[in-house]
Amino acid sequence: MRDSAAILGRYSEPVPRYTSYPTAPHFQPDLGADLLPDMLAGITGDKRVSLYIHVPYCDRLCWFCGCHTKHTRQYAPVADYVDSLLREIALISRAVGFAVPVAQLHFGGGSPSLMRSGDFRRLSDALREAFTIDAATEISVEIDPSDVTDDTLAGLSALGMTRASIGVQDFDPAVQAAINRPQSFELTREIVASLRAIGIGSLNIDALYGLPLQTEKRLAATLDKVVDLEPDRIALFGYAHMPWLKKHQTMIRDEDLPDQGERFGQARLAEAALVAAGYAAIGIDHFALPHDTLAEAARTGTLHRNFQGYTTDACETLIGLGASSIGRFRDGYVQNIVPTATYRAALEAGRLPVGRGYRLSDDDRIRAHLIERLMCDFAVSFADLKARFGAAAAPYIAEARLIAASDADGLCRLDADRFVIPYEARSFTRIVAARFDAHLQTSAFRYSKAV
Repeated sequence: MRDSAAILGRYSEPVPRYTSYPTAPHFQPDLGADLLPDMLAGITGDKRVSLYIHVPYCDRLCWFCGCHTKHTRQYAPVADYVDSLLREIALISRAVGFAVPVAQLHFGGGSPSLMRSGDFRRLSDALREAFTIDAATEISVEIDPSDVTDDTLAGLSALGMTRASIGVQDFDPAVQAAINRPQSFELTREIVASLRAIGIGSLNIDALYGLPLQTEKRLAATLDKVVDLEPDRIALFGYAHMPWLKKHQTMIRDEDLPDQGERFGQARLAEAALVAAGYAAIGIDHFALPHDTLAEAARTGTLHRNFQGYTTDACETLIGLGASSIGRFRDGYVQNIVPTATYRAALEAGRLPVGRGYRLSDDDRIRAHLIERLMCDFAVSFADLKARFGAAAAPYIAEARLIAASDADGLCRLDADRFVIPYEARSFTRIVAARFDAHLQTSAFRYSKAV
């Protein structure tokens, strides 16, 4: 592979993170309302589904955040929103027609951990009435340590949470001030201990590189503290600076951000530090201890990628609940209405609050599989493509051969009957995946940096 700095300069165009294909900017307005009823009616009881519940509220607004969320100083809007979720759960249950079994249930946000125990119990009761949630169901919740009280812990216990995902981002005070995220290591350690005390068996920590005022030294110090907490998994994302899309990111000064070369150095340093600490590198931005199911999935070629990042979730169907949440089905995607007030109004009128949608073509399905395997395995087997898609795989294999033959930077190559991203080029995986994206050139959406 050529010099990394030269490659970074050559491929400076931002590209998608490929948590779906096609990516969300290609969803079509108002199509979801036509797609969702048939998709829900097509769910059968022989396969588990996954659920994602979005809670679009925070009691503080972090300036780095790219999520659909809003700041609230009062709890009343959160309680009202839970009422809307209960209505949506009931409507979904009626459309499916039976209590479909659930493999994974994930609460994201925003900050789901700001909910009070009574609302966790209300949601838990409704979910267990509408779906089959049993001992095999993994239940994960994203947690802001500053939210957590004894009441929170009681609510999480009532929910039956099995995995906690704790937001850290960075422990350095200067970096925290630059992103409006004050959070001490001592508080985080206390919350980790409290979660383990109530029986949480698996812990994930989210951290970021590429933040304002972040340096390799500061990032290394943060990672030392993260490792000291002994999480089973670590998600280390590159900060996506998109102030044209998220206006609160304008509070972050451009001059405080590391340049592309510094970001790349931080990512490489972080990977080396976490691997040295005993974590296996999973895909491009996750790490897991060898015993964790995520590491096992990476070893066995059963790793997947969805809107939360890398996952063991192999379900064909993901039902999204809450404002802005995205559902994935065999035939396409649907996204709920984004503005919370409009989402709630639809439910009060007795309608499923769905907005945008996308119907998958055969071309989309093949490219989606190919891109996911590149993102997860850094390779695509031509034999696997033929086995899955038959004669339809031939033009995609030819396309992969042409891409490999025309690559002059060592980002990809052919290895017997496989298209491969070499180990030394894995930092550029999104760039390689983008070469198979048939929609990218027609998109006016501005994505985040590739590395």
